[in-house]
Amino acid sequence: MMTLLVAVLSFVGFIVAYNTYGRWLSRRIFRTDPAAVVPSIELRDDVDYVPTNRHVLFGHHFTSIAGTGPIVGPAIAVFWGWLPALLWVVLGSIFVGAVHDFAALVISLRNRGQTIGEVAGRLINPRARVLFLLILFFALTIVLAIFGLVIASIFTIYPESVLSVWIAMPVAVGVGLLVHRRQGALLIPSIAALAILYGSVLLGVYTEFFQLQLPAWLLIGASPVITWTVILMVYCFVASVLPVWVLLQPRDFINSHQLLVALGLLIAGFVVACLTGKADLAVSAPAIATVVPPDAPPMFPFLFITIACGACSGFHCLVSSGTSSKQISSETDAQFVGYGSMLLEGALAVLVILACCAGLGMGSITNTSGEWVPVLAENGSAVVGRDAWRNVYEADGSWASFSLGAKVGAFVQGGANFVNALGIPLKLGVGIIAVLVACFAATTLDTATRLQRYVIQELAGTLHIRPLSGKYGATLCAVTLGSLVAMIPGGPKEEAGMGGLILWPLFGATNQLLAGLAFLVLVFYLARRGLPVLFALIPAFAMSILPTAALLWQLFNSETGWFGHDKWLLTGFALAILALQAWMVLECVLLYPRIRGVLEEELQPLTPVHGGAG
Repeated sequence: MMTLLVAVLSFVGFIVAYNTYGRWLSRRIFRTDPAAVVPSIELRDDVDYVPTNRHVLFGHHFTSIAGTGPIVGPAIAVFWGWLPALLWVVLGSIFVGAVHDFAALVISLRNRGQTIGEVAGRLINPRARVLFLLILFFALTIVLAIFGLVIASIFTIYPESVLSVWIAMPVAVGVGLLVHRRQGALLIPSIAALAILYGSVLLGVYTEFFQLQLPAWLLIGASPVITWTVILMVYCFVASVLPVWVLLQPRDFINSHQLLVALGLLIAGFVVACLTGKADLAVSAPAIATVVPPDAPPMFPFLFITIACGACSGFHCLVSSGTSSKQISSETDAQFVGYGSMLLEGALAVLVILACCAGLGMGSITNTSGEWVPVLAENGSAVVGRDAWRNVYEADGSWASFSLGAKVGAFVQGGANFVNALGIPLKLGVGIIAVLVACFAATTLDTATRLQRYVIQELAGTLHIRPLSGKYGATLCAVTLGSLVAMIPGGPKEEAGMGGLILWPLFGATNQLLAGLAFLVLVFYLARRGLPVLFALIPAFAMSILPTAALLWQLFNSETGWFGHDKWLLTGFALAILALQAWMVLECVLLYPRIRGVLEEELQPLTPVHGGAG
């Protein structure tokens, strides 16, 4: 029962936080106004600026910020034990991550939907704007390279997921066109699309013909990773330049329903497994791990950057200020979309922790001759309880050897065990969870491409690079750079397509540094208006110091430091990001004493556009 109590207390905590702390932020600090003119109305173009029902927008926002972040991060972090991971997810989501996302959304809403980097130019100074945009550019390049690898890995390990991920795209376009032309509601068409999606899951799981793999003639350099990367980047180019109502909104709304179904199955299966005694957190994994490999990084500060999207993620400020602020139809929807989505992501991260510990403890599974069966120990007994957890997290005693597939697979296996507790075949449960992960990764990838397009356009306007100021040139630049970084080989004699994997250790720290910068922008926004800043200043300090300490450890520790082991790609990216971060923090420290109570320069009046949309 302790396992069930942990889950119940976590979920109740999120609900209470939304109705207390979230409401205080909305009503007392930001004073959201239902009568305020929002960017989706003021700048409506039916491409990027589109007033949207808050439930539809919640689906887009949540699936965009979630991706595989709240899955991969907690699946790694339980290596240090489930208790530290759980505490950071719950407390971090409530007091750090949700505040960060909500604030970025409101600040962008009140600045015509500008990205948080663009707003920094007026709240802090023009140099801060350029520095912030450059950090965003580096961070999004890493995101594009990494998530291409994530999806390619999922497609390789779980070929039954390929059909469902790709069939969701044309179905979403069809739904978007139908709803737009008939001006109807999105709910019924999206539910029908969800039925098609799960029908394709059944085909992928039970019909070998639909377990799609790349033919040999299509492989680039004999590597499926490179080929999938190219295909995905071509898709991302198209998705990024289309109006949001064509693909982005309907696809994310369908994915949000898919998530709700999957979460419902996971929660129901988890409850059944707990009540029947099959899931036992205390027996399955240590609360705090006492035996770790010698090459493992220290839990402090690495726990706080390993779990990013499940507790606080700088990437979220880009979604809040990059796409969601251009679609929200009322300021008062910001708490629901911004604060609420982050709490739901925290709930997902809690489920991932439970799946990777208590779920794995029900019996690890593997694919043997096409059948999903319990893993057996050498003596023929089933690998259950803590032995199953150790089989994934302590099998080879090496931190460096943890593969991306194993991290994702831990959640897929544990989650499938929960679903199986409901009587759903284990094989189908694996397919449902694998498709969930792959669809989320695809959502993050094309949203990141659109966000990178905005960043490149803003930088091009500042630096007067005309070819990159339009959406097609900026998008082409984004996908080309993402592809090139993803295709970097692992070494002189290693195959290409390892760039995303090489940069993975950099992702968590860069992501959290970005969150620290967004909090600095929030501090300046509050200080200029004479509002309380302590609730934002503490996480700003933490999200600046913790990832900086982690990056310095990764760069210079004597055993595996990048600088001393000729890892020049990681070293170059890390030093560039740290230098930009230090410069921007210095700008803020020097300027802060002079800005309290002094409002920033107002936005220039809009130039009327004749013949355009509203």
